[in-house]
Amino acid sequence: MKRYPRDFSGYGATPPDAAWPGGARIAVQFVLNYEEGGENCLLHGDATSEAFLSEIVGAQPWPGQRHWNMESIYDYGARAGFWRLHRLFTGAGIPVTVYGVASALARAPEQVRAMQDAGWEIASHGLKWIDYKDHSEADEMADMMEAIRLHGEVTGESPRGWYTGRCSENTVALAAKTGQFEYISDTYDDDLPYWARIGRRTQLIIPYTLDCNDMRFATPQGFNSGDQFFAYLRDTFDALYAEGAAGAAKMMSVGLHCRLVGRPGRAQALKKFIEYIQGFEGVWCPRRIEIAEHWRKVHPPARGPARPSAMKKSDFLEKFGGIFEHSEWIAERAYDLELGPAHDTAVGLHSALARMFRSASIDERMGVLRAHPDLAGKLAAAKRLTVESTEEQASAGLDALTDKERKSFEKLNKAYVKKHGFPFIIAVKDHDKPGILRAFERRLDHETDAEFDEACRQVERIAEIRLEALL
Repeated sequence: MKRYPRDFSGYGATPPDAAWPGGARIAVQFVLNYEEGGENCLLHGDATSEAFLSEIVGAQPWPGQRHWNMESIYDYGARAGFWRLHRLFTGAGIPVTVYGVASALARAPEQVRAMQDAGWEIASHGLKWIDYKDHSEADEMADMMEAIRLHGEVTGESPRGWYTGRCSENTVALAAKTGQFEYISDTYDDDLPYWARIGRRTQLIIPYTLDCNDMRFATPQGFNSGDQFFAYLRDTFDALYAEGAAGAAKMMSVGLHCRLVGRPGRAQALKKFIEYIQGFEGVWCPRRIEIAEHWRKVHPPARGPARPSAMKKSDFLEKFGGIFEHSEWIAERAYDLELGPAHDTAVGLHSALARMFRSASIDERMGVLRAHPDLAGKLAAAKRLTVESTEEQASAGLDALTDKERKSFEKLNKAYVKKHGFPFIIAVKDHDKPGILRAFERRLDHETDAEFDEACRQVERIAEIRLEALL
């Protein structure tokens, strides 16, 4: 099977209302990344110095050498930046979620005590603040388990949330596999939490942010000033608040780092944003774990039918083989396509099936047309239609014709087949009986090539209606 794992559908055009506590119109969630003392450094057993997210834009790792300036910048985050942010958030009465690198937390007992005294959540940010893209699964899992162990040793309790940050393609699956976490945040793909089927586990994902994030003070074309940071946060808040006011409440994550926004000029922009949102009604500022608890209670994972893209072939054909009338070969070919989450809806699966119908030969498509029964014809009278066709014809009252109406249909059917070589096909659920008769008479006059195209469009529409009833 060719299966495509990325999900481009998500909640689609009509995302659910988060239904935040108290009818809040938005959840604004602040994350403080505590990485100081966990970054790449020879003192930590690493081969190079750190080169990521500092005032030294474009810094390169120094193999085999300590980078004194880089270390000093990280030290500022622990020595001064953390405490400035601690005063700001405790003064505002807003609890935060800390993404704590376990080895960094172990080197910061006073900061950990301050986090806990403030009632902040300390989620795991991995064992070390390093890049895992080239790690083997086994090595990454070993670090993950050690991070969980050390986190519990340092804080007195196991982490309930996980965010690696510089992750590999295996990170989310490995974190889910542990069964440890009530949520994982190594995605940036939505404005709402969602449930993901990962292996045998249904895992809650609470997406994080790289745009509403002070890291852009340390990246090219990022924020040059606190005013830019504030303006971007404000505009994001305003857009999401308006969506919440319209009945579709969302979540806004704000990512922070002690050594970045902890600098005085930037901290003022953060303070300004906090004061701004406190001027609105219906703003909820929870910890991330509270979002997870709310989502599990109000939006529990659905236990629906098997997803088409995950079905065995026999099950797929049994369920969808009749979508195109007596033409199981269409479903068989569709099953061999690159299916994925986008095809697990009526629209998505219809796209896959219709592609196979459209790419078939003229003779094959003609076979599909000829597999359709006459409207109100002999098969209907003998009750030999498929279940789908029986229900469809009944929906337009074609199972209860007067003698006069029956004769009209018989006459039209005969004339139509004689002229075009295939039965008249129309998605009867889109029409009433008089409308069907008018369409019948109008299309009887079409040239056969044009009518073939019209009949194929109607076949696709019938398939779409049938899928909507199933998915």
